[in-house]
Amino acid sequence: MLEVKFYDAVDDALLKFAVIISQSNGKWVFCKHKERDTYEVPGGHREPGEDIIETARRELQEETSAVRFDIKPICVYSVTGRNRVNESGEETFGLLCFAEIMEFSGKLDSEMEKVVLMDELPENWTYPLIQPKLIEKYLQISKAI
Repeated sequence: MLEVKFYDAVDDALLKFAVIISQSNGKWVFCKHKERDTYEVPGGHREPGEDIIETARRELQEETSAVRFDIKPICVYSVTGRNRVNESGEETFGLLCFAEIMEFSGKLDSEMEKVVLMDELPENWTYPLIQPKLIEKYLQISKAI
């Protein structure tokens, strides 16, 4: 069983991931991995010595080919329980961001096969117990602004 929690902030050293909910021209931006038939939000692991916002920018560029975008932090999230990226099941923390993408280069240099722009959220998620909750939280926060 996975548990997703949200925080206003945690110690920066705890942030291991950045996930970037993205839109372009009013459409949701999702990635399809080369080895899976599911869709996911761009994101990934923080590199040693990297600022967490740098992680978000780098992952967004690598996984979507975005070259012009505005990105901002939304909140901190955590996931407790075993999943594809957490074999121990211990609570792991990430920064949830939002990006408005104005331009893509169209050239992907990552594990992603393609980037898809969607009017609606997908039904076949890579992380179905995590990603829909992150988008739901983003929608709650964006309506409150």
